[in-house]
Amino acid sequence: MQQSNYLFFTTTCEQALDFYTQCGLGRVVEVLRHGANGMPVQNEAMRGRIMHAKFEGPGVLFYASDNDDAEPMRGSAHILRTDSHDQTTQLFGRLGQGGRVTTPLGVQPWGDYFGKLTDRYGVQWMLNCSARDAYAGKSNGNERGA
Repeated sequence: MQQSNYLFFTTTCEQALDFYTQCGLGRVVEVLRHGANGMPVQNEAMRGRIMHAKFEGPGVLFYASDNDDAEPMRGSAHILRTDSHDQTTQLFGRLGQGGRVTTPLGVQPWGDYFGKLTDRYGVQWMLNCSARDAYAGKSNGNERGA
């Protein structure tokens, strides 16, 4: 068994998946479109939009689609466990472009390098780098005991 998230957009699924690709999370590996190749269309406004997509990258797997009855994103977040301080900082910056930071990146009370944001498409992301990985090989005086 494997659990994966499914993101529902109303009309911006393709743009969001392109954005996640540009951020370096992975790429779309499967796409079905409303009205293409015999796929049904219940609402003509959805024709050509993504009916189902699979997105994969190293350690990343989720699905997404456009649905005219999709509810706004809320109550769930992707958590990315990153391997280094630099990777966390870079990815947080990319995902945050045009979005809203809700917890700035920093060392949190539990000792990990963590931040949370909502991207420009309304998807919540939490990035967490364990204290052991975040400061491996660094000596900047900000380390916490692991």
